[in-house]
Amino acid sequence: MSYVASAAVRGKDGWSVADLDLAGVADVEEVADRLRDVDPEADVSLLFVEADETYLAILRLDQGENLRIFGSDSAFARESRLGALLLGDIEPPALEIDDAVGAVEGDETAEITTIDPEVDPVGDADLLADLGVPAHVLLNTCAREGMLPSDCTVEIARLIGCGDEMEELREA
Repeated sequence: MSYVASAAVRGKDGWSVADLDLAGVADVEEVADRLRDVDPEADVSLLFVEADETYLAILRLDQGENLRIFGSDSAFARESRLGALLLGDIEPPALEIDDAVGAVEGDETAEITTIDPEVDPVGDADLLADLGVPAHVLLNTCAREGMLPSDCTVEIARLIGCGDEMEELREA
């Protein structure tokens, strides 16, 4: 299964992004170590792992500690070694997809989207809430039918304030 791993780290000078190589990692803690190495002084470190244009996993470290993980679909853990490594022990989010759609539909300014009924998100859907992406927005973005993981990454990066940097990384 092919993947793209992009780190977004926020330090005292703002956001910066970089590709991250996950080849040969043995466990999720080794992935976290590689994320820490991007900027050991970062206040917030995020890793977006996109696999086979189907799955997205987001990892978060605050000041290098307290690993939090979200996965767009539990099937990623069943279908690949990397997915199992990242999401194997992760629980479903507290907010279900139906609740997320209801929250968006209740917002008159929100764009109503078609949700893929096969999506089964796992992990901490609130991991980006303090950065401006509450759980219902994250779940809705990841479950939107026709939305590729790369589209989700760019959209989320835009919402948290590093969209331009992420797009530049993609174009490089």
